[in-house]
Amino acid sequence: MTKQTFIKGALILLAAGIVNRILAFVPRIALPRIIGPEGVGIYQLGYPFLIVLLTLITGGIPLAVAKWIAEAESQGDARRVKQIFRSAMALTLMLAAALTALFVWLTPWITTHLMTDPRVFQTFRMMSPLLLIIGVSSVYRGYFQGKQNMIPTALSQTMETVIRIIFALLFAKWLLPLGLAWGAAGAMLGVVAGEVAGFAVLLLHYARERRRKTAAPASSLPDEQASPPDVRKPAYGGPASAERIPVMRRLVSLSVPVTASRMIGSFSYLLESIFTARALLMAGIATGAATAQYGALQGMIIPILLLPTALTYSLAVSLVPSLSEAAAKGDKKTIHIRLHQSMRLALVTGAPFIVVMLLFAEPICRVLYNHAEIAPMLKWIAPVGLFIYLQAPLQAALQALDKPTTALTNTFIGAVVKLVLILKLASMPELGIYGALIAININIVLVTVLHWISVVRFVGFRMKWLDFLKVGAAMLIMGAAALWVMNLRTLPALWLNLVAACAAGVVVYLVLMVALRIIDRSDAARLPLIGRWFRS
Repeated sequence: MTKQTFIKGALILLAAGIVNRILAFVPRIALPRIIGPEGVGIYQLGYPFLIVLLTLITGGIPLAVAKWIAEAESQGDARRVKQIFRSAMALTLMLAAALTALFVWLTPWITTHLMTDPRVFQTFRMMSPLLLIIGVSSVYRGYFQGKQNMIPTALSQTMETVIRIIFALLFAKWLLPLGLAWGAAGAMLGVVAGEVAGFAVLLLHYARERRRKTAAPASSLPDEQASPPDVRKPAYGGPASAERIPVMRRLVSLSVPVTASRMIGSFSYLLESIFTARALLMAGIATGAATAQYGALQGMIIPILLLPTALTYSLAVSLVPSLSEAAAKGDKKTIHIRLHQSMRLALVTGAPFIVVMLLFAEPICRVLYNHAEIAPMLKWIAPVGLFIYLQAPLQAALQALDKPTTALTNTFIGAVVKLVLILKLASMPELGIYGALIAININIVLVTVLHWISVVRFVGFRMKWLDFLKVGAAMLIMGAAALWVMNLRTLPALWLNLVAACAAGVVVYLVLMVALRIIDRSDAARLPLIGRWFRS
């Protein structure tokens, strides 16, 4: 198996994440053209329940698998790796099977009593296999990430995205003659097809690894010699059987707080939609207009803001096993190096997106959605994007350092503050939806700052503030260059001028990053394809 360095693993996931983010915009544009806004609404109604159930199944187990397999790998304990993987798989299968059965049994009641539109029943039925498929896939991803091999995860994510897009659109079109509810269900069936394809990629990589181990049995000899016969090959109920109990307990000990933390996010998102709708009604905004405003925020503005999280996700995934391995060895220096690398990368790559969203909010919204009136929302939320990009590595660091309860507490505090502020601010007629935006912005900043304080307290990590000043100066110069190119209007179409302005700004920004020594030769040498040109 190929073990990648922290930076290389992050770059592999980054490449896959960028491809997936770009591809994800295809159904956002094409699906409404097939089943219309009403059909998309039916399709989206199922997601809050799916997210909550998947959080229960996959909330903390994959993270625990990645963390402890990385620790076992650092100690050369192959038998422990296998034990962790099998225990995690057993726990996930039990949870997924139980929740799937419960979900299928309760679907008729949910769709008739809790949902406002009973036509979501078909979508719920199509959605039920996802719990088992995604649950099992997450364990395999955690296994490979613990081995610090990010290629299977990246390939499976890309395959899942491509297949999902193709079959979601095809199935929606084929089933639409049966009714709008079936058209939406067809789109959800495409999601299932994508997850099956991604799972198949993971299975192929796992089978290939097993074949390599079988072909080279000598590699396991040291582990066998290190283990006494009664532990290596125990009788039923022997010592190794007893060892599974601590593994399962340890899995649960980390999974529960991590799952709880993510459940706070899931329920917070659900309550956010309810509270925002009620607050906007209190502000005197009609129900239809309130729904449209919140839909524009969550379905059109937030996806643009989260584009750079393709990087922060890859950093977070790569950071957990890397920090876990360093922590297991007591290597504080490596912990600081990895944290600084991840924070610097998140800062450097997220900054130009902030500039583009602030300066070109209106042309972006016009080109992507043909709705320029929602541009002020993007301008309001763009500045806090940098906090979002820094938040993921900080949260991953807390989890890797066995501080998931701290991350849970920080997330809970932020959620409570956000919900209280939504009720207070969004109900004010002069603010309306912008009151909800303010509340969301405060939540993002607060949670990031709390994570930062926690990491500093636990490991004494300090970011170089001069890097922030250099990046800030580069953002100002980049913005001036991009705005100058945009104002020239030399190209015939708006989108062409937008692309030219962004490209010019990014070139100026990269040159400044090198000139200010934020990006050095060693950073460039790690880049795929072109990195060899910078190696001495």
